[in-house]
Amino acid sequence: MPQAVKFPFQNTELLVEDRVKDLVNRFTLDEKIELMMQHQPEIKRLGIKAHKQGTEAAHGIAWLGEATVFPQNIGLSSTWNKDLMNKIGTVIGDEARVFYQKDPSKHGLTLWAPTVDMERDPRWGRTEEAYGEDPELTGQLTTELVKGMQGNDPDYLKSVATLKHFLGNNNEINRDKCSASIDPRNMHEYYLKAFKPAIVEGKAKSIMTAYNSINGTPALLHPYVEEVVKQEWGMDGFIVSDAGDVVGIVNDHKYYETYSEALADTIKSGIDSITDDAEISLQAMRDALSKGLLVEADLDKALINTFKVRFRLGEFDEERNPYAFVSESKLLAKEHKQLSYQAAQEQVVLLKNDGLLPLNEGTTESIAVIGPLSDDVLVDWYSGTPSYRITALEAIEHKLQNKKVIHKSGNPLIRIRSVQTGSYIGLDQSFNHKLMANCKVEEAEIFEWTDWGWGSQTLKSLSTGKYVTVGEAMMTATADEARGWFVKESFQFIENSEGMYRLQSWDEKRVVISDDQSLIVQEHDKESVETGAQYEIEVIEAGIEEAVKAAAEQDYAVVVLGNNPFINGKECIDREDIVLPPEQEKLLQAVKQVNPNTIAVLVSSYPYALNWANENLSGIMYTSHAGPELGKAVADVLFGDYNPAGRLSMTWYRSVDQLPDIMDYDIIKGKRTYQYFEGEVLYPFGHGLSYTTFNYSNIQVNETTLSPDDQVKVTISIENTGRFAGDEVVQLYGRAERSRVKRPLKTLLDFTRVHLQSGEKKQIEFTVPISKLEFWDVTQERYCVEKGVYSLLIGSSSKNIACCTEIQVDGDNIPARNLHDGVSAFNYDDYENVIIDEYAGRNYCVRTVGNQGWIAFHQVNGTIPCQKIKITAFSFLEEGEIRVHLGRLDGEMMGKASFPKSDDWQEVEVELSLLPEESDMYFILNGDIQVSKLQLL
Repeated sequence: MPQAVKFPFQNTELLVEDRVKDLVNRFTLDEKIELMMQHQPEIKRLGIKAHKQGTEAAHGIAWLGEATVFPQNIGLSSTWNKDLMNKIGTVIGDEARVFYQKDPSKHGLTLWAPTVDMERDPRWGRTEEAYGEDPELTGQLTTELVKGMQGNDPDYLKSVATLKHFLGNNNEINRDKCSASIDPRNMHEYYLKAFKPAIVEGKAKSIMTAYNSINGTPALLHPYVEEVVKQEWGMDGFIVSDAGDVVGIVNDHKYYETYSEALADTIKSGIDSITDDAEISLQAMRDALSKGLLVEADLDKALINTFKVRFRLGEFDEERNPYAFVSESKLLAKEHKQLSYQAAQEQVVLLKNDGLLPLNEGTTESIAVIGPLSDDVLVDWYSGTPSYRITALEAIEHKLQNKKVIHKSGNPLIRIRSVQTGSYIGLDQSFNHKLMANCKVEEAEIFEWTDWGWGSQTLKSLSTGKYVTVGEAMMTATADEARGWFVKESFQFIENSEGMYRLQSWDEKRVVISDDQSLIVQEHDKESVETGAQYEIEVIEAGIEEAVKAAAEQDYAVVVLGNNPFINGKECIDREDIVLPPEQEKLLQAVKQVNPNTIAVLVSSYPYALNWANENLSGIMYTSHAGPELGKAVADVLFGDYNPAGRLSMTWYRSVDQLPDIMDYDIIKGKRTYQYFEGEVLYPFGHGLSYTTFNYSNIQVNETTLSPDDQVKVTISIENTGRFAGDEVVQLYGRAERSRVKRPLKTLLDFTRVHLQSGEKKQIEFTVPISKLEFWDVTQERYCVEKGVYSLLIGSSSKNIACCTEIQVDGDNIPARNLHDGVSAFNYDDYENVIIDEYAGRNYCVRTVGNQGWIAFHQVNGTIPCQKIKITAFSFLEEGEIRVHLGRLDGEMMGKASFPKSDDWQEVEVELSLLPEESDMYFILNGDIQVSKLQLL
């Protein structure tokens, strides 16, 4: 041992595993308890510094001060650019190091990003945070982001990526208490598939569990945390709980009655770091140890995982750590800003173009820039703090210097009069711009009134340029932005039959006039509208009318619409609909009526049902809230200085009527995403136009007959046949032509983004493991590649397929269902009105919804006449019944069993009539039936 080394854990010549074990063994029990928390305290006697697990870094380092901000993740997914994601990850890791060097105890290096959750429903409030609806696209993009964040040193990590949120997290309403029912095929083919690449290939060292339950088990207690993430995938790192979730499984899920039980099960289930109320959690841990629910070895196991990562971050080896010092000049470095600009450009998607775009700077003499987002760059909850912002208006003005650029937000300008006082609302200049109802008309404050739809509106003072907000029950015009966990700048104007308005605050409190005539909010539980709570709105300038006047006189009109990331859809709030806010729709239609050269620019965290716009406009483009360079990227694409190549990472539907209930997590039966949806969509997955054209030809494969262990090499020639240089996103899909089960219409296998000059031709090659054609076979409870013919399809979107070919795979012959050995009920082939639920010991069963449902097993191997079937089930609320039918749901009834009201499992043997050698069996469940197992005798 070197002379300066006091303890073995300080000896850099030892294996990291040995050093970690030595250190953990030196902690006292009290120290171990405190080190289980997110904020790990200093242990002075051993020279261990205080350490924080978790720094927000969704699309740039957040909440720590100015840093490089990249487009929202949904925008980054539109780039379909793996190399770009790696570079962005590198920047995030560099800037995390700079902040860490400033204050290691507060600025952590374990970064809570990326969000890997599947976006099967566009109404999800956190759509902005993830990477689309496809697990292959998400897996490849997040894997590269992780690699960039963690660095490429074999021994040390630049930072640590924490994948969010494992598992089945795609709804916000009731997320803290709901359960997602996910059957084996959906689980293995979709939800798990998205997380696996970033862990197995990307070597992500951390993962965060979700708030929701999966099949009745809270996510942080689910067996897959240990069995899949740590054992099967071999994640060499730690699992962290989401904020407040351990307490939540008591308070919200009602899964345990005591915090000590919850804490013990959380740690024993594989959670290594607790992000929760420290006082409650620490006491619960001590109680669990004293009761024998936990033993010290359980803490050791978790701490070895967290400290192994701390060692890999180089905390104990500064002289060897290549990331020990990153120059402060890296924070907001010029090259980082340039990369943010590149990302903003690459994520722009040209949705429609009938030849109107690109505009010509030289011949454009005048343009109207219109819309509520035309002169704004908004951030979201997990965004970093941009050091500057360039709006679409500013960028267009810069492009068209010495030309006529006129701007209108399209929002009305209003005065507000109190019916109670008869006076107008003004600002108290002596008291922080407090709103007062004591002004004459000429003294009244003028507000810009933005209606975001669905009862959410904002008011912006023209004199201060600030938003009206609620602070300590008092209303002031002092907010720079409408933002926050609670958006106190969001109001609701409720009109009555007399044309008067009641004003309601963000937390549904009445806005009234106090004794000193200031506007305040107060609780009000009466239904009647009192005089003191009524307001009259006077429109000083009709926003749409003014926008129409401006648009009618210009060569072109650019209407910039979209969402505020803090209003109507965000963490904790799912969207009610996918249409544009009604006032924005009215504005767009009115402008188009007077100017045929109207272009819509949608700046949004979500897909929208732009049906009218798609039918009536010649140009539509989409961008996420893309950071400080948003305006420049939009203007570049508008005027052809950048040829767009963004591609949608989600299906854009025509209506919510095309979507199942948001809690339906079955994408197969629910026909969700491009893989299974059979209807007519607005824009398909992978869609995006270019200012040039590409020709695909000569698709070839290296082999036409392959085995499941082989790889297929697919080549395609692509030529830029247009006038402009540009990028094309070449997308390779696969499809099983025949299968025992319902398979995707097509599924993404690989993709690449390639640049071609005008007239240039390239050959693109994909090397795809045949295992990507596998599905989860419930008859054998494993992945299988079926024997048969598969189509390989290449094109520019999931709908626009240019070339295809076929291969023969000498794979598995899926056997008939063997119920003789017993089968878990959740391994059904089809079902209706049932969910998967947990019962004792983290076992899972099928349970009826609405007291009636059914499950089916196809191609059951019979062979024995006059059989019995043993059904393990119970009926909880009342007597229940299970009927067995042959062939189809209304087929011959072969037998039935009654289950008396009980809260314990019963095994009932049912005599069956003759069962053919191979047939489908349907089990109709009447009552609050739970079924765990079926077995032919």
